[in-house]
Amino acid sequence: MQATAYTYDPETRGGSVLLDNGTPVPFDGAAFDAGGLRLLRPGQRVRVETAPTADGAPRITLVTLQTF
Repeated sequence: MQATAYTYDPETRGGSVLLDNGTPVPFDGAAFDAGGLRLLRPGQRVRVETAPTADGAPRITLVTLQTF
């Protein structure tokens, strides 16, 4: 799934992305580390992988740069 980086905290390596429908979804440091990135800037297009949570909301498990 594609999204746009919205926030990023280099201290925690967590942040949030905006899905293409405008929904913000947070990610944690583990999801950021799984993508092998070193930095993320707001506005960058990213690819995310998600897993459902118990309440049905998506949980991001991987954040990486969108490549074509």
